[in-house]
Amino acid sequence: MLVIRIIILYLVVVNVIACMLMGSDKRKSKRGGWRIPEKRLFLLALIGGSAGVWTGMYIYRHKTQHLSFRIGIPFLLLVNIVLFAKFIIYVR
Repeated sequence: MLVIRIIILYLVVVNVIACMLMGSDKRKSKRGGWRIPEKRLFLLALIGGSAGVWTGMYIYRHKTQHLSFRIGIPFLLLVNIVLFAKFIIYVR
């Protein structure tokens, strides 16, 4: 279905952006530059980018010492998976 394809495309795009932002924030933290607020990273995870944020955490070794990220991001990933699965069932 077209709706499911659009949702999958959205999730791919938002997760790629989320992972790239984690890498960007890591580079900025090393250079002492302007940082991406943690609230923004959590918001991105909430709207479907949790897999990208989680992947970025471990690829770039960024925010892995923050308990809020170690617990919050996997929780949001679980929420994203459940909501997406319920949406797929509803649309079919």
